[in-house]
Amino acid sequence: MTFIYHCRMTSCQRLLIAERFKGLRPGVPAESPAMVFATPTKVVSEAGSAVEYLGANRVPELQRIFQAPDGIPIHLKRGLPDRLLYRTTMALTVGGALYCLVALYFAAQPNNNK
Repeated sequence: MTFIYHCRMTSCQRLLIAERFKGLRPGVPAESPAMVFATPTKVVSEAGSAVEYLGANRVPELQRIFQAPDGIPIHLKRGLPDRLLYRTTMALTVGGALYCLVALYFAAQPNNNK
């Protein structure tokens, strides 16, 4: 119900709506539902202070790639995929800016009524 309709209602209509919504159940469930995603494999008390991560540690490899003093900008360090992504992004940005300028030019032209 929007504000406009609420203002146009009579006091009798407001009372009827208030009576209708009196018996609503509370919106908060009594107990929390079971987790579906990201269910922990261990209880926090069993895991202790060590965090277990099953993936390979790629940080040293990435540090070697990104910290190499080869003069290549950081956004192009990983080769061909980075170049393609960069060039596509720049082409879409320049194309979008030109399209906006052309649309603004056409919108600024007076309307020809014959």
